[in-house]
Amino acid sequence: MFAEIIIDQDAKALDRVFEYKIPEDMTICVGMRVYIPFSSRMVQGFVVGIKETCNYEESKIKEIRSKIEETPAIKGEMLQLMKFMADKNHLKLASILRLFLPAEMREGRVKELFKTYYSLVDGIEVKLSKSAKKQQEILDELQNGRVSAAQLGDKFGYSALKALLEKGYIKKESEEIKRSPFVVMQEDRRVNLNEGQREAIKTICENKTYLLHGVTGSGKTEIYMNLIERTLQEGKNAIMLVPEISLTPQIMSNFKGRFGESVALLHSGLSAGERFDEWKRLFSGEARIAIGARSAIFAPLENLGMVIIDEEHEASYISESNPRYDTHDVAEFRARFNGCPLVLGSATPSTESYQRAKEGVYQLIELPVRANGRPLPPVQIIDMMGEIRSGNSGIFSNQLLADLANVINNKKQAMIFINRRGFSSFMRCRDCGYVAKCSDCDVSLVYHREDNRLKCHYCGKQYKVLNRCPNCKSENIKHGAVGTEQIVHKLQEYFPDVKILRMDNDTTSTKNAHQKILSEFKVSKPGILVGTQMIAKGHDFEDVTLVGIVDADQSLYHTDYRSTERTFALITQVAGRAGRSEAEGKVVLQTYSPRHYVYKFAANYDYKGFFKKEINMRQTAQFPPFTRILRVLFSDFDENYVRELLKICYTEIEKLKGVYGDDILYLDAMKSPIKRIQDKYRYQIMMRLKLNKADEIENEVFKIVDRASKTSVFFEVNPQNLS
Repeated sequence: MFAEIIIDQDAKALDRVFEYKIPEDMTICVGMRVYIPFSSRMVQGFVVGIKETCNYEESKIKEIRSKIEETPAIKGEMLQLMKFMADKNHLKLASILRLFLPAEMREGRVKELFKTYYSLVDGIEVKLSKSAKKQQEILDELQNGRVSAAQLGDKFGYSALKALLEKGYIKKESEEIKRSPFVVMQEDRRVNLNEGQREAIKTICENKTYLLHGVTGSGKTEIYMNLIERTLQEGKNAIMLVPEISLTPQIMSNFKGRFGESVALLHSGLSAGERFDEWKRLFSGEARIAIGARSAIFAPLENLGMVIIDEEHEASYISESNPRYDTHDVAEFRARFNGCPLVLGSATPSTESYQRAKEGVYQLIELPVRANGRPLPPVQIIDMMGEIRSGNSGIFSNQLLADLANVINNKKQAMIFINRRGFSSFMRCRDCGYVAKCSDCDVSLVYHREDNRLKCHYCGKQYKVLNRCPNCKSENIKHGAVGTEQIVHKLQEYFPDVKILRMDNDTTSTKNAHQKILSEFKVSKPGILVGTQMIAKGHDFEDVTLVGIVDADQSLYHTDYRSTERTFALITQVAGRAGRSEAEGKVVLQTYSPRHYVYKFAANYDYKGFFKKEINMRQTAQFPPFTRILRVLFSDFDENYVRELLKICYTEIEKLKGVYGDDILYLDAMKSPIKRIQDKYRYQIMMRLKLNKADEIENEVFKIVDRASKTSVFFEVNPQNLS
């Protein structure tokens, strides 16, 4: 018998199936991991098939050396998913298989944790010499039951333990210890569902995709929990995805309260041991609900009865690092494979998803009012140019400061949103225009006051702060746009006695940091939480009566066809944090462009009006979802090589215009907007394609690039970030 094996090496030359002989005394199953000889070394491989004959001369076929586990680590569904992702996303097979296992498990750096105990052996007459006092003390200690080996060894010495074990008076046993993520468990607070929620649960029952469009506070989470409860009663399992790790503490506490140990958490913030044990609980069927960020879609659950993607519009569901994939595609495959519903939920669905619902591809379910019947908080738009004209050149409008003071006097809470971390976005010399940039990335450095360092937000490098310009020696240094750090600093000047917390990538880099910040904010009354988009969605604090949006324009003027959609979604989502209980809420939105149409729609929570305008603009300009954008990104340390490769590929791709004509609406080659990241030069080919031939053209482009390239090349379809 012969095994078809994919070598666990992320190299283009090895991206194919290799054949190995199965030793006669070895039982091998599809999905197992094995050690195999390759060239002059021993490597790991994944068994993806078994057959009776091989395609090569049998005497030249090497044998599998050994098994890594006795049972398959990758299940049949995931091998089918591997083939789907390889075809759709043009990914290397090994890089896909790596998504299905905890990285530390694959690298042999984590395994099960066992605790050793000792207990008495019954029915044996004990005969000890009078000098064996330590041994007798151990026997006395064990009279009341088993005791851990570490406790006995530290107290009486390991030599005495060893002696008793050899004499057969005590026995050793091991018990696996589960490393579980810390969760503050909420009690199971069931609520009476309103008619809209009950109807939504009743509707979601077939093997198709549902778009649950519900305003913020409409009770989507309660619908998810009821759907999953029904799924478990049917003997099936479920996956629930959230876009941010910051949302998992609240979601997990609610789900653990209702479903207990049936819930497992999967995300990058867990320790290696926790991630491995949670994965193993799902793999074995001990846990039946997987909750987590994007990677949880690969949870090793069988017999799925429900897949849910909350805040489905979020860009974080698109992987922008290798391997690149869209979580929606994976979720649709898994739902289709298992014959179960896929639920996409959002207060601000992506334009593409809502269009599919309008066309009948998805079934649309709408929840137009909040579950508690309370109104959505009014949005007051503040013209910051008017503030400047009236003499206020500060970060905060007079209205926002007055509303914050009112919140504090009433011992309530406020959330201040700005989607930029650090103290200021850059440092620039006023005299010669020099801007401090990263030596490895073509981006400006961000000033972080707490660390008194300049940091690159792409590669993480840190630099000394500029006191004088290295170019012209001037000390006239200007700071760029404000970030979360500066917001907190200024608020502390205005409100020195108020608890002010900050939530961004800098304050949540340590373990359980999200949980600690949110827990501390919950009991801080009055209190202010300043944050990036981490605070913009999902959080439910009943005493938040004010939301301040400091710089609403930040995402509006990006050179990206999605910029207005992102701005509308962010405003709507963060505004929805206010007034979620009995106390009335309010939103103050600061902008330098108050007459931009996006603010009118956002202030009125008019998603349908915004969608109508946005979809008309997309259709007129021939952008997705009416066309497909294909980006081919070349990256390498050698700029000359990348540039030459780009020319070769572009010359061949350009010939496709003679074949496909107007089906290729746009084609060009260029430097990437950010020319260099982590010392790698970046060039790109951009294409816009008509949908009827898009798959065919995409495959032709892939073949051209694959023949020519020996460097890092990434294919992105409708990329979320064009920088």
